Amino acid sequence: MPRLSPIDLGSSNLAAFLDTLAYSEGTSTIAGSDDGYNVIVGGELLKSYLAHPRKLVWLPRYQIKSSAAGRYQFLARTWDDLAKRLRLPDFTPESQDLAAVELIRGRRALDVIKGGRIAEAIDRCRNIWASLPGAGYGQREHKLEALLGVYVRAGGALSDTTTL
Repeated sequence: MPRLSPIDLGSSNLAAFLDTLAYSEGTSTIAGSDDGYNVIVGGELLKSYLAHPRKLVWLPRYQIKSSAAGRYQFLARTWDDLAKRLRLPDFTPESQDLAAVELIRGRRALDVIKGGRIAEAIDRCRNIWASLPGAGYGQREHKLEALLGVYVRAGGALSDTTTL
């Protein structure tokens, strides 16, 4: 399935940031996945991109149930809001990318990302993605330095003020 390209996104930095989020959320590394777009929390794979799967999965490690799905692990209620606002017709990679960009925009992090200030962007987005450093949801959080490395390997450029 096609995803948005750096040209579609208007920035190779934004494309690299989306790749970093997928790595951080653990979806892009699931064996047999479509670069994370078809991953349901817990590792099961979607059978269709017609809609968010709305599957509530028990996660014993965290003692919670979650409806997270897709490359960026959208909760069903978050997806419903984004799909309505953005008029997204399905749960395809393109729709997921558009929805993730909208969440980033909501945290006023788009220009920060385009400017290569990725540590600041991660800080601004940490309340959305539990895997980002400082999120505070009681789930596994990645170290900032590791995520900056993923971002650079994904083709992103860091500003002079951000170092590895």
